[in-house]
Amino acid sequence: MSIFETDKKYVAATYKRFPVEIVSGKGSIVTDVDGKEYIDMGSGIGVTAFGIADDEWQKAVTDQIGRVQHMSNLYYTEPCAKLAEALCEKTGMKKVFFGNSGAEANECAIKVARKYAADKWKETHGDEPCERYTIVTLRNSFHGRTLTTLAATGQDHFHELFQPLTPGFAHVAANDIDDLKKLAAEVQIAGVIIECVQGEGGVLPLTKEYVQEVRKFTEENDIIMIVDEVQTGNGRTGELYAYMNFGITPDVVSTAKGLAGGLPLGATLLSEKVQDVLGFGDHGSTFGGNPVSCAAALSIISRIDRNLLDEVKEKSRFVFDSFEGAEGVESVAGMGLMVGIKTVKPAGEVLAKCMENGVLCLTAKDKVRLLPALNIPMDVLKKAVEVIKEACKQ
Repeated sequence: MSIFETDKKYVAATYKRFPVEIVSGKGSIVTDVDGKEYIDMGSGIGVTAFGIADDEWQKAVTDQIGRVQHMSNLYYTEPCAKLAEALCEKTGMKKVFFGNSGAEANECAIKVARKYAADKWKETHGDEPCERYTIVTLRNSFHGRTLTTLAATGQDHFHELFQPLTPGFAHVAANDIDDLKKLAAEVQIAGVIIECVQGEGGVLPLTKEYVQEVRKFTEENDIIMIVDEVQTGNGRTGELYAYMNFGITPDVVSTAKGLAGGLPLGATLLSEKVQDVLGFGDHGSTFGGNPVSCAAALSIISRIDRNLLDEVKEKSRFVFDSFEGAEGVESVAGMGLMVGIKTVKPAGEVLAKCMENGVLCLTAKDKVRLLPALNIPMDVLKKAVEVIKEACKQ
Protein backbone atom coordinates (compact mmCIF):
# COMPACT_ATOMS: atom_id res chain seq x y z
CA MET A 1 0.00 0.00 0.00
CA SER A 2 1.03 3.61 -0.54
CA ILE A 3 1.43 5.85 2.49
CA PHE A 4 -1.89 7.47 1.54
CA GLU A 5 -3.62 4.09 1.61
CA THR A 6 -1.90 2.95 4.82
CA ASP A 7 -2.86 6.18 6.56
CA LYS A 8 -6.46 5.89 5.38
CA LYS A 9 -6.66 2.30 6.63
CA TYR A 10 -5.02 2.68 10.03
CA VAL A 11 -5.16 6.35 11.16
CA ALA A 12 -8.39 7.76 12.63
CA ALA A 13 -10.10 9.84 9.97
CA THR A 14 -10.04 13.14 11.86
CA TYR A 15 -7.93 15.07 9.33
CA LYS A 16 -8.72 16.00 5.74
CA ARG A 17 -5.17 15.70 4.47
CA PHE A 18 -3.82 17.13 1.25
CA PRO A 19 -2.39 14.50 -1.16
CA VAL A 20 1.21 15.37 -0.32
CA GLU A 21 3.73 13.29 1.62
CA ILE A 22 6.49 15.46 3.10
CA VAL A 23 9.72 13.55 3.65
CA SER A 24 12.37 16.22 4.37
CA GLY A 25 13.09 19.89 4.58
CA LYS A 26 15.39 22.68 5.66
CA GLY A 27 14.35 26.07 6.93
CA SER A 28 11.23 27.22 5.09
CA ILE A 29 11.58 24.70 2.25
CA VAL A 30 10.04 21.22 2.49
CA THR A 31 10.29 18.37 -0.02
CA ASP A 32 7.71 15.72 -0.88
CA VAL A 33 8.24 12.05 -1.71
CA ASP A 34 8.52 12.89 -5.42
CA GLY A 35 11.24 15.47 -4.87
CA LYS A 36 9.01 18.52 -5.37
CA GLU A 37 9.92 21.48 -3.16
CA TYR A 38 7.44 23.79 -1.45
CA ILE A 39 7.78 27.03 0.50
CA ASP A 40 6.20 26.33 3.88
CA MET A 41 3.95 29.26 4.82
CA GLY A 42 2.20 27.35 7.61
CA SER A 43 5.10 26.10 9.76
CA GLY A 44 3.05 23.20 11.10
CA ILE A 45 0.29 25.63 12.14
CA GLY A 46 2.72 28.02 13.79
CA VAL A 47 4.94 25.37 15.39
CA THR A 48 8.31 25.26 13.59
CA ALA A 49 9.26 28.76 14.67
CA PHE A 50 12.74 28.58 13.16
CA GLY A 51 11.81 26.32 10.27
CA ILE A 52 12.53 22.69 9.52
CA ALA A 53 15.69 20.95 10.82
CA ASP A 54 17.08 24.16 12.32
CA ASP A 55 20.72 23.51 13.24
CA GLU A 56 20.71 25.00 16.74
CA TRP A 57 17.42 23.32 17.55
CA GLN A 58 18.71 19.97 16.30
CA LYS A 59 21.84 20.22 18.43
CA ALA A 60 19.86 21.09 21.56
CA VAL A 61 17.52 18.14 21.00
CA THR A 62 20.15 15.53 20.13
CA ASP A 63 22.48 16.61 22.94
CA GLN A 64 19.66 16.19 25.46
CA ILE A 65 18.54 12.86 23.99
CA GLY A 66 22.09 11.64 24.55
CA ARG A 67 21.83 12.54 28.25
CA VAL A 68 18.30 11.64 29.36
CA GLN A 69 15.18 11.65 27.21
CA HIS A 70 12.63 11.55 30.05
CA MET A 71 12.47 11.66 33.82
CA SER A 72 9.36 11.81 35.95
CA ASN A 73 8.48 15.00 37.76
CA LEU A 74 9.49 13.36 41.03
CA TYR A 75 13.01 14.49 40.15
CA TYR A 76 14.68 17.65 38.90
CA THR A 77 16.03 18.20 35.38
CA GLU A 78 18.02 21.22 34.27
CA PRO A 79 16.17 22.01 30.99
CA CYS A 80 12.82 22.25 32.79
CA ALA A 81 14.14 24.60 35.47
CA LYS A 82 16.16 26.70 33.01
CA LEU A 83 13.23 27.10 30.62
CA ALA A 84 10.92 28.18 33.44
CA GLU A 85 13.56 30.71 34.51
CA ALA A 86 13.89 32.08 30.98
CA LEU A 87 10.13 32.44 30.51
CA CYS A 88 9.71 34.21 33.84
CA GLU A 89 12.64 36.57 33.22
CA LYS A 90 11.31 37.51 29.77
CA THR A 91 7.72 38.08 30.92
CA GLY A 92 7.84 39.09 34.59
CA MET A 93 5.72 36.06 35.48
CA LYS A 94 6.70 34.13 38.62
CA LYS A 95 6.00 30.41 38.07
CA VAL A 96 5.41 28.04 35.14
CA PHE A 97 3.51 24.78 34.85
CA PHE A 98 4.52 22.61 31.88
CA GLY A 99 2.18 20.33 29.94
CA ASN A 100 2.24 19.01 26.39
CA SER A 101 -0.15 21.10 24.32
CA GLY A 102 -2.16 24.29 24.09
CA ALA A 103 -5.31 22.57 25.30
CA GLU A 104 -3.47 21.35 28.40
CA ALA A 105 -2.03 24.81 29.01
CA ASN A 106 -5.56 26.23 28.88
CA GLU A 107 -6.92 23.47 31.14
CA CYS A 108 -4.31 24.41 33.72
CA ALA A 109 -5.16 28.10 33.38
CA ILE A 110 -8.84 27.33 33.95
CA LYS A 111 -8.02 25.27 37.04
CA VAL A 112 -5.92 28.13 38.42
CA ALA A 113 -8.75 30.64 37.93
CA ARG A 114 -11.31 28.35 39.57
CA LYS A 115 -9.08 27.43 42.50
CA TYR A 116 -8.17 31.08 43.10
CA ALA A 117 -11.88 31.93 43.19
CA ALA A 118 -12.66 28.93 45.43
CA ASP A 119 -9.90 29.87 47.87
CA LYS A 120 -11.23 33.43 48.08
CA TRP A 121 -14.78 32.14 48.48
CA LYS A 122 -13.77 29.95 51.39
CA GLU A 123 -12.21 32.93 53.16
CA THR A 124 -15.58 34.70 53.22
CA HIS A 125 -18.14 31.88 53.01
CA GLY A 126 -16.50 29.05 54.90
CA ASP A 127 -17.62 25.62 53.72
CA GLU A 128 -20.55 26.86 51.64
CA PRO A 129 -20.41 25.50 48.05
CA CYS A 130 -18.48 27.94 45.87
CA GLU A 131 -20.74 29.78 43.43
CA ARG A 132 -17.94 31.74 41.78
CA TYR A 133 -16.73 29.42 39.04
CA THR A 134 -17.89 30.75 35.65
CA ILE A 135 -15.16 31.13 33.03
CA VAL A 136 -15.95 33.71 30.36
CA THR A 137 -14.54 33.52 26.84
CA LEU A 138 -15.26 35.39 23.63
CA ARG A 139 -17.53 34.31 20.82
CA ASN A 140 -15.51 33.09 17.84
CA SER A 141 -12.67 31.99 20.14
CA PHE A 142 -10.82 28.68 20.05
CA HIS A 143 -9.12 27.19 23.11
CA GLY A 144 -8.66 23.47 22.42
CA ARG A 145 -10.33 20.13 21.72
CA THR A 146 -10.67 18.50 25.15
CA LEU A 147 -14.21 18.57 26.52
CA THR A 148 -13.36 21.45 28.85
CA THR A 149 -11.49 23.56 26.31
CA LEU A 150 -14.26 22.85 23.79
CA ALA A 151 -16.67 24.27 26.35
CA ALA A 152 -14.40 27.30 26.56
CA THR A 153 -14.32 27.66 22.79
CA GLY A 154 -16.87 30.23 21.65
CA GLN A 155 -17.95 28.51 18.42
CA ASP A 156 -21.15 26.47 18.49
CA HIS A 157 -20.23 24.08 15.68
CA PHE A 158 -17.41 22.66 17.81
CA HIS A 159 -19.95 21.84 20.53
CA GLU A 160 -22.65 20.07 18.56
CA LEU A 161 -21.42 16.46 18.63
CA PHE A 162 -19.99 16.32 22.14
CA GLN A 163 -22.76 17.25 24.55
CA PRO A 164 -22.85 17.55 27.46
CA LEU A 165 -19.74 19.69 27.68
CA THR A 166 -18.09 20.76 30.92
CA PRO A 167 -20.44 23.24 32.63
CA GLY A 168 -19.48 26.65 33.95
CA PHE A 169 -18.58 28.51 30.75
CA ALA A 170 -20.17 31.55 29.16
CA HIS A 171 -19.38 33.50 25.99
CA VAL A 172 -19.59 37.22 25.30
CA ALA A 173 -19.06 39.37 22.23
CA ALA A 174 -15.53 40.41 21.36
CA ASN A 175 -14.69 44.12 21.58
CA ASP A 176 -17.83 44.80 23.64
CA ILE A 177 -16.99 45.48 27.29
CA ASP A 178 -20.66 46.14 28.09
CA ASP A 179 -21.52 42.56 27.19
CA LEU A 180 -18.99 41.32 29.74
CA LYS A 181 -20.27 43.71 32.40
CA LYS A 182 -23.85 42.64 31.73
CA LEU A 183 -22.93 38.98 32.24
CA ALA A 184 -21.02 39.84 35.42
CA ALA A 185 -24.26 41.20 36.87
CA GLU A 186 -25.92 37.81 36.28
CA VAL A 187 -23.25 35.24 37.25
CA GLN A 188 -20.19 35.16 39.48
CA ILE A 189 -17.10 35.11 37.26
CA ALA A 190 -13.88 33.35 38.22
CA GLY A 191 -11.89 34.06 35.07
CA VAL A 192 -11.89 35.64 31.63
CA ILE A 193 -9.93 34.15 28.73
CA ILE A 194 -9.09 36.09 25.58
CA GLU A 195 -6.97 35.61 22.48
CA CYS A 196 -5.48 38.94 21.47
CA VAL A 197 -5.80 37.72 17.88
CA GLN A 198 -8.51 35.12 17.28
CA GLY A 199 -6.56 32.65 15.16
CA GLU A 200 -8.91 29.79 14.31
CA GLY A 201 -11.73 32.32 14.35
CA GLY A 202 -10.37 34.05 11.24
CA VAL A 203 -7.16 35.84 12.32
CA LEU A 204 -9.03 38.73 13.92
CA PRO A 205 -7.19 41.06 16.34
CA LEU A 206 -9.02 42.52 19.31
CA THR A 207 -8.85 46.27 19.73
CA LYS A 208 -6.29 47.68 22.14
CA GLU A 209 -9.01 49.64 23.92
CA TYR A 210 -11.06 46.50 24.54
CA VAL A 211 -8.12 44.46 25.86
CA GLN A 212 -7.24 47.26 28.26
CA GLU A 213 -10.90 47.56 29.36
CA VAL A 214 -10.99 43.83 30.12
CA ARG A 215 -7.80 44.12 32.14
CA LYS A 216 -9.21 47.07 34.12
CA PHE A 217 -12.52 45.26 34.75
CA THR A 218 -10.87 42.04 35.90
CA GLU A 219 -8.50 43.90 38.21
CA GLU A 220 -11.33 45.90 39.79
CA ASN A 221 -13.40 42.76 40.38
CA ASP A 222 -10.60 40.35 41.41
CA ILE A 223 -11.24 38.17 38.36
CA ILE A 224 -8.38 36.19 36.88
CA MET A 225 -7.49 37.38 33.37
CA ILE A 226 -6.02 34.66 31.15
CA VAL A 227 -4.48 35.38 27.76
CA ASP A 228 -4.39 32.39 25.43
CA GLU A 229 -1.08 32.71 23.58
CA VAL A 230 -1.06 29.21 22.08
CA GLN A 231 -0.92 30.52 18.52
CA THR A 232 -0.02 34.19 19.08
CA GLY A 233 2.90 33.56 21.40
CA ASN A 234 6.63 33.01 21.09
CA GLY A 235 7.36 35.87 18.70
CA ARG A 236 4.50 35.32 16.27
CA THR A 237 3.03 38.85 16.50
CA GLY A 238 6.29 40.80 16.66
CA GLU A 239 6.50 40.71 20.43
CA LEU A 240 7.39 37.71 22.57
CA TYR A 241 3.71 37.41 23.56
CA ALA A 242 0.82 39.17 21.86
CA TYR A 243 -0.46 40.84 25.04
CA MET A 244 2.73 42.90 25.02
CA ASN A 245 1.35 44.77 22.00
CA PHE A 246 -1.66 45.86 24.06
CA GLY A 247 -0.07 47.50 27.10
CA ILE A 248 -1.36 45.04 29.69
CA THR A 249 -0.06 42.21 31.86
CA PRO A 250 -2.50 39.33 32.49
CA ASP A 251 -2.66 37.08 35.54
CA VAL A 252 -2.11 33.88 33.55
CA VAL A 253 -0.64 33.19 30.11
CA SER A 254 -1.08 29.88 28.26
CA THR A 255 1.17 28.97 25.36
CA ALA A 256 2.37 26.04 23.22
CA LYS A 257 2.77 25.58 19.41
CA GLY A 258 6.00 27.45 18.55
CA LEU A 259 7.43 27.19 22.06
CA ALA A 260 9.48 24.03 21.45
CA GLY A 261 9.92 24.49 17.70
CA GLY A 262 8.35 21.16 16.73
CA LEU A 263 8.20 19.04 19.87
CA PRO A 264 5.13 18.79 22.15
CA LEU A 265 5.24 21.35 24.95
CA GLY A 266 2.68 23.59 26.59
CA ALA A 267 3.27 26.12 29.33
CA THR A 268 1.04 28.01 31.75
CA LEU A 269 2.73 31.13 33.09
CA LEU A 270 1.54 32.37 36.48
CA SER A 271 1.80 35.93 37.77
CA GLU A 272 2.65 36.88 41.33
CA LYS A 273 -1.08 37.01 42.14
CA VAL A 274 -1.62 33.32 41.36
CA GLN A 275 1.86 31.84 41.65
CA ASP A 276 0.97 29.84 44.76
CA VAL A 277 -2.59 28.82 43.88
CA LEU A 278 -1.56 25.30 42.85
CA GLY A 279 0.01 23.21 45.61
CA PHE A 280 1.31 19.67 45.86
CA GLY A 281 -1.00 17.26 44.04
CA ASP A 282 -3.32 19.95 42.64
CA HIS A 283 -2.15 19.34 39.07
CA GLY A 284 0.31 17.21 37.16
CA SER A 285 1.47 15.82 33.82
CA THR A 286 3.56 12.73 33.15
CA PHE A 287 5.32 14.23 30.15
CA GLY A 288 5.08 17.88 31.23
CA GLY A 289 8.50 19.50 31.40
CA ASN A 290 10.08 16.68 29.38
CA PRO A 291 13.82 17.47 29.23
CA VAL A 292 14.10 17.05 25.46
CA SER A 293 11.14 19.31 24.76
CA CYS A 294 12.42 21.86 27.26
CA ALA A 295 15.92 21.81 25.75
CA ALA A 296 14.32 22.42 22.36
CA ALA A 297 12.29 25.31 23.78
CA LEU A 298 15.36 26.88 25.37
CA SER A 299 17.00 26.95 21.94
CA ILE A 300 13.93 28.77 20.59
CA ILE A 301 13.24 31.21 23.42
CA SER A 302 16.90 32.23 23.72
CA ARG A 303 16.88 33.43 20.10
CA ILE A 304 13.63 35.41 20.17
CA ASP A 305 15.33 38.73 20.82
CA ARG A 306 14.57 42.31 19.85
CA ASN A 307 16.35 41.99 16.52
CA LEU A 308 14.29 38.97 15.50
CA LEU A 309 11.05 40.56 16.67
CA ASP A 310 11.81 43.69 14.65
CA GLU A 311 12.45 41.48 11.62
CA VAL A 312 9.06 39.84 12.18
CA LYS A 313 7.45 43.27 12.15
CA GLU A 314 9.33 44.26 8.99
CA LYS A 315 8.25 41.08 7.20
CA SER A 316 4.71 41.64 8.45
CA ARG A 317 4.60 45.11 6.90
CA PHE A 318 5.81 43.66 3.61
CA VAL A 319 3.11 40.95 3.62
CA PHE A 320 0.30 43.38 4.51
CA ASP A 321 1.46 45.95 1.95
CA SER A 322 1.66 43.23 -0.71
CA PHE A 323 -1.89 41.95 -0.25
CA GLU A 324 -3.82 45.09 0.62
CA GLY A 325 -5.56 46.14 -2.59
CA ALA A 326 -4.18 43.20 -4.58
CA GLU A 327 -6.34 41.64 -7.29
CA GLY A 328 -8.73 39.07 -5.87
CA VAL A 329 -8.13 40.14 -2.25
CA GLU A 330 -11.00 41.61 -0.26
CA SER A 331 -9.18 42.27 3.02
CA VAL A 332 -6.12 41.43 5.11
CA ALA A 333 -6.13 41.02 8.89
CA GLY A 334 -3.84 39.81 11.64
CA MET A 335 -0.68 40.83 13.41
CA GLY A 336 3.00 40.10 12.83
CA LEU A 337 3.48 36.89 10.86
CA MET A 338 -0.06 35.76 11.64
CA VAL A 339 -2.02 36.84 8.59
CA GLY A 340 -5.54 36.15 7.32
CA ILE A 341 -6.39 37.00 3.69
CA LYS A 342 -10.06 37.20 2.64
CA THR A 343 -10.11 36.28 -1.03
CA VAL A 344 -12.78 36.66 -3.70
CA LYS A 345 -12.29 33.04 -4.72
CA PRO A 346 -12.93 30.32 -2.11
CA ALA A 347 -9.88 29.90 0.12
CA GLY A 348 -9.68 26.21 -0.77
CA GLU A 349 -9.21 27.05 -4.45
CA VAL A 350 -6.42 29.47 -3.59
CA LEU A 351 -4.67 26.85 -1.45
CA ALA A 352 -4.87 24.26 -4.22
CA LYS A 353 -3.36 26.67 -6.75
CA CYS A 354 -0.61 27.65 -4.33
CA MET A 355 0.23 24.00 -3.67
CA GLU A 356 0.37 23.31 -7.40
CA ASN A 357 2.92 26.12 -7.69
CA GLY A 358 5.04 25.12 -4.70
CA VAL A 359 3.67 27.06 -1.73
CA LEU A 360 1.88 25.52 1.28
CA CYS A 361 -0.69 27.73 3.06
CA LEU A 362 -3.45 27.25 5.63
CA THR A 363 -7.02 28.39 6.09
CA ALA A 364 -8.93 29.97 8.97
CA LYS A 365 -12.69 30.14 8.48
CA ASP A 366 -13.06 31.53 4.93
CA LYS A 367 -9.58 33.05 4.79
CA VAL A 368 -6.18 32.01 3.53
CA ARG A 369 -3.96 31.93 6.63
CA LEU A 370 -0.21 32.49 6.68
CA LEU A 371 2.01 31.45 9.62
CA PRO A 372 5.53 31.24 8.17
CA ALA A 373 8.64 30.57 10.23
CA LEU A 374 9.76 33.66 12.12
CA ASN A 375 13.14 33.61 10.38
CA ILE A 376 11.91 32.94 6.85
CA PRO A 377 14.41 34.65 4.51
CA MET A 378 12.99 37.75 2.83
CA ASP A 379 13.73 36.46 -0.67
CA VAL A 380 11.83 33.24 0.07
CA LEU A 381 8.96 35.21 1.59
CA LYS A 382 8.77 37.46 -1.48
CA LYS A 383 8.66 34.46 -3.79
CA ALA A 384 5.86 32.87 -1.76
CA VAL A 385 3.85 36.09 -1.67
CA GLU A 386 4.01 36.38 -5.47
CA VAL A 387 2.72 32.82 -5.85
CA ILE A 388 -0.13 33.49 -3.42
CA LYS A 389 -1.05 36.79 -5.10
CA GLU A 390 -1.19 35.06 -8.47
CA ALA A 391 -3.41 32.34 -7.01
CA CYS A 392 -5.80 34.96 -5.64
CA LYS A 393 -6.45 36.51 -9.04
CA GLN A 394 -9.79 35.85 -10.74
